[in-house]
Amino acid sequence: MTLELFKFDTCPYCQRVMNFIEQSGRTDIVYRDIHEDAGNRETLISIGGKEQVPCLFIDGQALYESMDIIAWLQEHPQGR
Repeated sequence: MTLELFKFDTCPYCQRVMNFIEQSGRTDIVYRDIHEDAGNRETLISIGGKEQVPCLFIDGQALYESMDIIAWLQEHPQGR
């Protein structure tokens, strides 16, 4: 399973998700900063349809909203 989190560091909702990831000890998520790399922003918009972060791509499918992302991560722990 491929997990990519599209984010930017000053976004409080992104911080909420990243703090959860850090506390859970997950290491299976690739971070894609949309402010540091224009290609990440373009990918987010072209695949997800909008420039909203945080956005977790799960095998290429976009999941928005910080609490929905956290809930999904809790329901799908790393390694399962």
